[in-house]
Amino acid sequence: MKRPRIEGYAVISKEGMIAASDGHFPEHLKNPADHAFYMASLDKASAIVNGRHSAEGGEKEKQRRRIVLTRRVNMLAVDPANPNAILWNPGSTPFDEAWQRLRIEDGVLAVVGGTDVFGLFLTIGYDVFYLSRTDVSIPRGRPVFPGVGTRGTTPEEIMKKNGLVLRGTRMLDEATNCRVEEWGPAKR
Repeated sequence: MKRPRIEGYAVISKEGMIAASDGHFPEHLKNPADHAFYMASLDKASAIVNGRHSAEGGEKEKQRRRIVLTRRVNMLAVDPANPNAILWNPGSTPFDEAWQRLRIEDGVLAVVGGTDVFGLFLTIGYDVFYLSRTDVSIPRGRPVFPGVGTRGTTPEEIMKKNGLVLRGTRMLDEATNCRVEEWGPAKR
């Protein structure tokens, strides 16, 4: 079975945070133009991957095929709360087995967070990571990647360290200075 195209999606504060310190997504971080870009991208994806406490929300969430990362299982299992989802512990089962369990021939796997999930897929390998930036401040929140904020480490430094390069930036909403950066592997 062919490996999917792996795409990451995150909106971050100016400090590189995806959530408040309590793990909740602050509404002031949500931008309508970015949210429209995000939801349209997920509609095109073959499946979604997220942590137990992260998901995209909305009426389509339960309808989408998905992989949910959790340490609460040792083997791949159907999520009892969602028959379209499988529970995956990356510490006990390789990613390829989790992907094969969805029975999707190829396509796009959209990675939507949280911190540890985004970090894990840095090692598995992103084909593209869409990093939406805002001017919203969340000084002590949950970082997009493990290590962001530690000793001033930025998301850009983490991505570069993992072989990603900035391919371009597109303005989504000039009024709020919300823009999306496209990061991808240095070599194709």
